[in-house]
Amino acid sequence: MNRRDAIGRVALIMGGAVIGAEFFLSGCKPGGASNVADLFKQDNVAFLNEVADTILPTTAGSPGAKAANVGPFIAVMVRDCYTPADQQTFIDGIGKLNEAANKKSGSKFMDLTPQQRTDLLVDLDKEQKDFTAKRDKDMAADKLKHKDDPAYVAAELPKHYFRMVKELTLLGYFTSEIGATKALRYIAVPGHYDGNLPYKKGDKAWAT
Repeated sequence: MNRRDAIGRVALIMGGAVIGAEFFLSGCKPGGASNVADLFKQDNVAFLNEVADTILPTTAGSPGAKAANVGPFIAVMVRDCYTPADQQTFIDGIGKLNEAANKKSGSKFMDLTPQQRTDLLVDLDKEQKDFTAKRDKDMAADKLKHKDDPAYVAAELPKHYFRMVKELTLLGYFTSEIGATKALRYIAVPGHYDGNLPYKKGDKAWAT
């Protein structure tokens, strides 16, 4: 699966544009927040792997996100493909996620049981969906308000850190060898086009 296809798949799952997609496709390095290198510390990479593995755990049919080692991938993509403002939102989000874990269960995320981790991330996913819906509504209203002003440039409102984490987990997983060959069906050199290929409920989607 190429990067453009993977971004399209993630956007479909998330129901909106992927944060940083323009940089993912162009390969640009827009600069960095002063503390972005902290993401590559061993503890933070392990943290990202565990969060990602809670989002995409191992199942009977395929290994999970930690098996694909998406933690380093997430750190690289934040460093190379996010704007400094989005980088800072993501970095601050690590602390916010731990604060949410403490508030809900009295421990840091890494000390929670698998079920506690899942319950926490379900709450955070609902929070980011509500946050993103309001953000998109506010941006649309502001754009409509200035529709007759040719010089108007829309303000970029903050994003939710957990949406970033979830998007990068999905992108990292489905572009990994494990995601493309175990969770999806992969043919290295696809054959002829077949628009009427038989499909049974439960069949894995194609990576290519």
